[in-house]
Amino acid sequence: MVDNIQFEAVKTALRQSKDGYSLSLVIHPDDIPDELVKDFVGSRYVVVMVRLDDEDKPMVREKETPGAHAVKMAAVLCRDMEFWSWVNNAWDLSITTEESCKKWLCEYLGIESRAELKTDAAARGLFETLRNGFYDWRGQDEK
Repeated sequence: MVDNIQFEAVKTALRQSKDGYSLSLVIHPDDIPDELVKDFVGSRYVVVMVRLDDEDKPMVREKETPGAHAVKMAAVLCRDMEFWSWVNNAWDLSITTEESCKKWLCEYLGIESRAELKTDAAARGLFETLRNGFYDWRGQDEK
């Protein structure tokens, strides 16, 4: 029988390096399994993850609409300092905070709020073009 460990965690960072992706998770001190603490750094695991919705139930990703996905991606990019740098260079701006990036993005897309990406197909199309341009600049396939 294979021993497995289970715990709830929150994704806090995702970074890309030449070797692959580094995923950072935060585990509440009451939830961290002793086995995980005792295993040495460099231990290998098979990982199965299920995203939870707001009601702590497994989320079915196929039900997520393109608009909802765009809203999430816009929020992610507005927190990405590398995105700020790309925007600053491409548009000769000086974005230095998530809030200033959000304001610029809404102006650029012609919307009042990123939430409008759920229903405004034209703004969503422009956002996808912008996002793909950033990923191309960064040398990363679309996610």
